[in-house]
Amino acid sequence: MNITSFLLYCIIITITPGPTNIVILSTVHNFGTKKAMEYTYGATIAFGLLLVISAMLNTMLITVIPKILIIMQIIGSFYMFHLAYQIYKMDTSKPTVNQTGTFMSGFLMQFLNPKVVLFTMTVIPSFILPYYTAMPAVTISVIAITLIGFLAFITWILFGTIFKAFLQKHTKTVNVMMALFLAYAAVMIWI
Repeated sequence: MNITSFLLYCIIITITPGPTNIVILSTVHNFGTKKAMEYTYGATIAFGLLLVISAMLNTMLITVIPKILIIMQIIGSFYMFHLAYQIYKMDTSKPTVNQTGTFMSGFLMQFLNPKVVLFTMTVIPSFILPYYTAMPAVTISVIAITLIGFLAFITWILFGTIFKAFLQKHTKTVNVMMALFLAYAAVMIWI
């Protein structure tokens, strides 16, 4: 296995903007680092679980992938548009109960995020299974990929925390931009 290609693939896919990363940045901006970490824990656990499912059911999924992908595209698009709307209409001048930055919303976002589903269904059969089929090797690979994903989420939290003052100064603009990026990600599923 080409470790460099594997690591680059994992890092690029997990660090680039996508629905989960945009929600993390928005959550840091509007509700702080602690709330974003709660969301990140849910997202990370779901990410790891998706990798486990992919590794265990890879051969079965090959025949079912087209059916799963269309369902994930539909549900994922609607969920991302919903989140985009929530971010757009968010008013931080009034205290509210935020459902976006919860552990469960982070967990669900990963299962409805087509970028993550496609990644988890391609990384295992492309980079791991052609070279390693033993359970310990596959398990270590899943743990390593999950850790890479977690570190990508933490990078977005750090970015949001470092630039929080700037982001808060331009709250409406930031919310509109985050909503547009999230809506763009929902549209890109179909292109």
